[in-house]
Amino acid sequence: SKCLLMSLESGRQMKGYTMMVFASLLLCLSLGFICSSKLVPVSQYVGTVLVCLLGVACLRGWGRFRNTDYVQFITILEETKKNHTPASKKKLRCYDFDFSHWPLDFSWTEVSTTECQIKLSKAGVSLLRPEPRLRGAADSVLHSVRTLPCHIISFVIAHTFGRRMLYPGSVGLLQKAMRPMLQQGQAKLIEEFDGQRNKLVACDGNEIDTMFVDRRRDGGQNGQTLVICCEGNAGFYEVGCMNTPLEGGYSVLGWNHPGFGGSTGVPFPQNEANAMDVVIQFAVHKLGFSLSDIVIYAWSIGGFTASWAVMSYPEIQSLVLDASFDDLLPLALKVMPDSWRPLVQHTVRQYMNLNNAAQVLKYQGPVLLIRRTRDEIITTTGPEDIMSNRGNDLLLKLLQFRYPKIMTDEGIRVVRQWLGASSPLEEASVYSGYEVDDDWCVSVLQSYQADRDVSFPWSVGEDMTLEGRRQLALFLARKYMRNFEATHCTPLPAIEFHPPWRL
Repeated sequence: SKCLLMSLESGRQMKGYTMMVFASLLLCLSLGFICSSKLVPVSQYVGTVLVCLLGVACLRGWGRFRNTDYVQFITILEETKKNHTPASKKKLRCYDFDFSHWPLDFSWTEVSTTECQIKLSKAGVSLLRPEPRLRGAADSVLHSVRTLPCHIISFVIAHTFGRRMLYPGSVGLLQKAMRPMLQQGQAKLIEEFDGQRNKLVACDGNEIDTMFVDRRRDGGQNGQTLVICCEGNAGFYEVGCMNTPLEGGYSVLGWNHPGFGGSTGVPFPQNEANAMDVVIQFAVHKLGFSLSDIVIYAWSIGGFTASWAVMSYPEIQSLVLDASFDDLLPLALKVMPDSWRPLVQHTVRQYMNLNNAAQVLKYQGPVLLIRRTRDEIITTTGPEDIMSNRGNDLLLKLLQFRYPKIMTDEGIRVVRQWLGASSPLEEASVYSGYEVDDDWCVSVLQSYQADRDVSFPWSVGEDMTLEGRRQLALFLARKYMRNFEATHCTPLPAIEFHPPWRL
């Protein structure tokens, strides 16, 4: 049956109007605009406004009381809060209402049971921190005093326009404008895919809005794999990258960043990682997936939480990063004045340190990078300069870490040449120009893996000819990265969503 989209407005607007009236009155009194002789007429005016507001509230309450759909909704909501069963939840998900009233489905405390675990979890999950510079005691104190203004300015920037520039989807005005689209997307997920909306509570107290589509009963192989989607900086699961794995027949779990949609909080790195952590715990302990059956798929800035997930849960099956970057700092410097460079560096490293590459290097599993060849967002110059795409840097850092003996200066040079190809034809020309023998490359890597079975970095290529290292470098680059001829925001077709290469 069709979902009944019913937005239930709380009394917050009315409270806001009342507060505005009282605030205006107090301001006028304090500034002397209202004298005692005028106070009586003003009080009458305020009283009239309050009576009108009270009347509106009563009329709205009466209207809701007489509305059979609303009464039915309230009955279902109260029943679900008292008896949280799948049957009652199925009825409740046919209504769209203020998510703060949605019953709790999963909390981090269900996993962190001991007092010690709870204490550690409340402090937030572990993040990679920038390495502090070593200084003497006296020098350190003097440096702290000198940089205090910079710290204050950085804090203000990060907590005002900086965070909103980085995550525009957290801006209320944008969310209001997108509200009809989000409602339609949510209705589609529930009606067509039997989506299950859930509320999770992270260790920082933020409520995370999620949507789960279960394909395990469909009988397909892909349905046994859960794809957890991490959206971009203006993406919501209702209209985001969830659709790509859904079309591929996978079980999918989408979630909204803190401050996006029904999720509460603000999207700083610590809050983002806390949210990602509770999503994974929910997938394992509530939905019943093992970590080896989970694929993390991220688009754009979602690469931060995705790379944190595989770093923190190395048993995860694989990682797919679409239109993502290695580090936020070069992209932040691109959009800010050169004179602000030291301030931007300090602000990013202290408050918005999205160090995707550093986190990916901690993961030993399969990785696939999808590069948009006309990407206009994560390039440091422009979409026409494909070599300025920060996805290139992510690939090079990953290959250099995993295969340091192959990715010597010559290996880096040929991979850069391949990355600089402006078309699939030119890309194939570079690849064939070095006469890469795929079968030989696979046999060399398999032989190394069978003899040693070691974790990365590998020393394969140490005693190899220059020609052999070139072949392996190009072979690995093409296995770890796929090109998609599109701009940054073009939805990825399901046909382009592949499991990462495994040896």
